[in-house]
Amino acid sequence: MAGCERAMALAEALRTTKPFVTRFLAGFDDSNRTTQSTNLPNHAVWCMGHLALTMNRFAERFDGKPLPRADYITADGTGGNSQQFDTESVCLGSKPTDNPAIYPTLARGQQVFEDAIDRIGNALDSMSQDQLNEEQPWGAGRFKVAELAARIIFHNGAHAGQLADLRRSLGMKGVIG
Repeated sequence: MAGCERAMALAEALRTTKPFVTRFLAGFDDSNRTTQSTNLPNHAVWCMGHLALTMNRFAERFDGKPLPRADYITADGTGGNSQQFDTESVCLGSKPTDNPAIYPTLARGQQVFEDAIDRIGNALDSMSQDQLNEEQPWGAGRFKVAELAARIIFHNGAHAGQLADLRRSLGMKGVIG
């Protein structure tokens, strides 16, 4: 069932963040996916897991499905592996580390991110105007679903900016222009 035009527009705007974010992964590979730079908070694969976790948490409220077990485990922040993120290593307030053993490969991390975008896009696509206006708890506040979708779009863009800064700091070539 198709949702209202506003919901479908939000879904499409969210989907456009997929190539916008992933273009900044050019030049990263499994040897540098957890490389951090002085005075910059996050590394490439952490961004993928963090953004995907945020989008999956949003989507699960509406599609009724839990976090994908193939993508996530919940442990103490060190339980991740080459295929799964540990939710505690990529959640709000987590501290990324340069330990490749506890993060998925770059390709796997990107796939988890892309799947989360598809999931949230599908959740939004079917929403009615009433559902978009429904208030949901998020963090310390309550927000209309449409506002949360816009925040998630902005969140994806903010972390794309972090990836751009990380690329510059590591001496990588630019990907824009």
